[in-house]
Amino acid sequence: MPDVWIGFSSADRQRYWWRNCIVMLLLAGVTVAVGLTERGPDRWWWVGGFAVFSVAIFLATINSIYGRVLLTARGLEFRTFVSRRSIPWNEVAGIERRQRVSRSMIWWDLRVVRARGRSLAVPGTFTNRMMDAELERKQAVIQECWSRAVEG
Repeated sequence: MPDVWIGFSSADRQRYWWRNCIVMLLLAGVTVAVGLTERGPDRWWWVGGFAVFSVAIFLATINSIYGRVLLTARGLEFRTFVSRRSIPWNEVAGIERRQRVSRSMIWWDLRVVRARGRSLAVPGTFTNRMMDAELERKQAVIQECWSRAVEG
């Protein structure tokens, strides 16, 4: 079985970069507005708090945009901006599609359900499209590799 990469296409990465830039501009605007309107010694705490929050969101977005998974005969190798992790196929109990709901949007991603331990999000699989053929294809590829590794 050849190794297979699961991640975002270049078009998806570009789309998510645009979203990230818009969010960063909005957060920068809020930070400047707080810095200009807040008075007193607490002003720099507010500005610093918004700046740290903005950097955390920026890094989390980069981590999810460039995160990928390598499917091998031995298991899944998660490779993200900040970490590397390997999960052997015999620890996998299932691959499921999960829906997340927030006030502003609904999105889906794939999760690796482990026999022991918490489930892990598969990098490069979140989407806000309800019927996403690419997400379904990624799920089918992961399940096929998993079933081949377990059965044979």
